[in-house]
Amino acid sequence: MNRTKEYGNLTGKERNKGLDIYFVSLGCDKNLVDSEMMIKNLRNAGHRIIDDEALADVIVINTCCFIGDAKEESIQAILDMAQYKESGNCKLLVAAGCLAQRYHEEIKTELPEVDVIIGTMGYEALVEAIEDGLERQGHSEDGSVRDSHPEYLKDIDYLPEPVLDRDSMTGGYYAYLKIAEGCDKHCTYCVIPRVRGKYRSVPMEKLLTQAEHLVENGAREIILVAQETTLYGADLYGEKSLPLLLEKLSGIEELRWIRILYCYPEEITTELIDAIERLPKVCNYLDIPIQHGADTILKRMGRRTNQREIIQMVEELRRRIPDIALRTTLITGFPGETEEEFLELKRFVKRMKFDRLGVFAYSKEEDTPAGEMDGQIPEEEKEKRRDEIMELQQSIAFEKSREQTGRVLEVMIEGYMAEDEVDAARTYMDAPDVDGYIFIESDWNLMSGDFVKVRVISAEGYDLLGEIVDDYTC
Repeated sequence: MNRTKEYGNLTGKERNKGLDIYFVSLGCDKNLVDSEMMIKNLRNAGHRIIDDEALADVIVINTCCFIGDAKEESIQAILDMAQYKESGNCKLLVAAGCLAQRYHEEIKTELPEVDVIIGTMGYEALVEAIEDGLERQGHSEDGSVRDSHPEYLKDIDYLPEPVLDRDSMTGGYYAYLKIAEGCDKHCTYCVIPRVRGKYRSVPMEKLLTQAEHLVENGAREIILVAQETTLYGADLYGEKSLPLLLEKLSGIEELRWIRILYCYPEEITTELIDAIERLPKVCNYLDIPIQHGADTILKRMGRRTNQREIIQMVEELRRRIPDIALRTTLITGFPGETEEEFLELKRFVKRMKFDRLGVFAYSKEEDTPAGEMDGQIPEEEKEKRRDEIMELQQSIAFEKSREQTGRVLEVMIEGYMAEDEVDAARTYMDAPDVDGYIFIESDWNLMSGDFVKVRVISAEGYDLLGEIVDDYTC
């Protein structure tokens, strides 16, 4: 049965009954926010989001292309979902997001299964794009499809209107708040400015409205994200305004935690440190991507700090906020990375003792300066160096976990693990999906989203074990 032709014959009135839509969101938490806004717009238009791809009239894939693995995952997701155009109900396959923006011409020629292409800044037109795509799938008498692959590729420096009443898709009692779009840093390994445009802050009043809606609908923790959060407001208000945003968000009554991710080290100001120290709802936690520890590599990466400045910044944070948890990310195997530069990175990791640390093997990306550099390192060597750093960090992280024994911490309950008969929770030191958990054996009937006081009794690797204290409510 030709489902495309069948659907193309439906009247506009029949289509207005609403479509069953299956949604796939890939990549980072910033992409997830875009997905949440698209889904809200679809629901507002009368469509239904379902969890069975085989029954969907339309399948939307919000893609990622940050590194090679992400591109492969996105392409595979498109191919996997395309089968439902034959074996399921799917009449329209939509590719949105970063891969669709960057490789829209290649998608048109090499992935003909895709019917509609939506770029990173075109997602607010998703409802219109689906209607347009279905209209264009009307067939001529000889059965050929008319004018497929409509594109929605707005200027990447455009800032879409945020959906102020979007709902969180995280499945927990936390939600992401994307405070800015794009990036002006132009690191030599990164494609983000090419697919997301220049840095644009979301007006503060719109962020506060979004946050209030998310909290009204159950979020107890708001996590601030952007390609770089520390520059927030500089383009709109003439000065970095993240401290003011933190203060305004702290006024939301039912909000318990505010977490800040993706702070570039050179943009961390005294005012920001003051705000973290002063505002009790702001977690003593910062994600600071530094990428390397050798000045020569940092320079080739186009980074704007050196090792000495990073060390000074970390020391100041730890002096002002002694219990702060610091997360960072590193890249191994950057073009031309010598054995000595790698050893310098290892010495730097040993010295800094970051609380949380992730490592990526360098991914050679098209249309980036680093991709054209001499001294490209074999994949197995990049991965070997990555594994060495992770092994080194593991011993540091395990030691850090053991040091928590005896502390009484406020934690947020994530859920009950029936097979182990424990509650899983997160401390202020743990961001969702990337950090660890504290597991609690308790007779109390704890609910997801509850905040309770827990004493750490031991550590198992990256995770902690705890017990409820007598006065356990927070």
